[in-house]
Amino acid sequence: MSAHPHPPDQLTDPGRPAPTPGDRREVVASAEDLTKVYGSGRTEVRAVSGVSLSLHRGSFTAVMGQSGSGKSTLMHCLAGLDRITSGRVFLGGHELSRLNDKQLTLVRRDKVGFVFQSFNLLPTLTAQQNIELPLDLAGRRVDPDHFRSVVDALGLGDRLRHRPSELSGGQQQRVAIARALLTRPDVLFADEPTGALDSATGEEVLAHLRHSADELDQTVVMVTHDAQAASWADRVLLMADGHLVDDLDSPSREQLLELLNPATGTTPRRRGPAGQGRPAVDEGATA
Repeated sequence: MSAHPHPPDQLTDPGRPAPTPGDRREVVASAEDLTKVYGSGRTEVRAVSGVSLSLHRGSFTAVMGQSGSGKSTLMHCLAGLDRITSGRVFLGGHELSRLNDKQLTLVRRDKVGFVFQSFNLLPTLTAQQNIELPLDLAGRRVDPDHFRSVVDALGLGDRLRHRPSELSGGQQQRVAIARALLTRPDVLFADEPTGALDSATGEEVLAHLRHSADELDQTVVMVTHDAQAASWADRVLLMADGHLVDDLDSPSREQLLELLNPATGTTPRRRGPAGQGRPAVDEGATA
């Protein structure tokens, strides 16, 4: 398979030393003027319009917005699940638009982890078998030390022999997270991971996602409509009408509710490419 690595100046600030693996300065994924259009002519829908951003190793980013804001489409484009219309997306050293379908599948398999609202566990397999399944399908050996570190971090050590029907909803979601983490993805994408859980169990799952970023150096991107869930992140991107309108550092639940509540008159509006938080593009990370 031919590789299309990021040019060096696309991944790092040229004025700083190059990052080493595990270095939190390392940009593991980025987008430049990402645009996704569905349909054409009178039926054209611009789901994402001119979004630029970069994601650093060990960061926990939440993407929020009202229904139809483009938040899920943005995640799908960043993860290589959807082809972009224009712009560029980089993941794992590859520019995704340059890859054919087979190459893109391999990048998703090797560089991306997914966690969804539905747990997507195979009911006939134990928790351990579900966790190891992606590596088994790829013909890759399970690293026992990494397996143990992931399982211990998620508190699943005494549940490995249980089947999904014998686990609570929160435990099943933790198994799904462990399955995604075991492949050592560059980015873990979580789409409404607490949507099917009660509030207490959801908080437990969010704590484990936070822990995976802080202690396992995992980059996490979570799409959510829940301000409480987003407040666990150290960065929150707000989407509106396909545009990135705010980029916030560790906002509180109350701040997010005020920004997202139409009754307050502060519903996110397009205010330029950078919004009110940090610049939408990290300087030096993308050209």
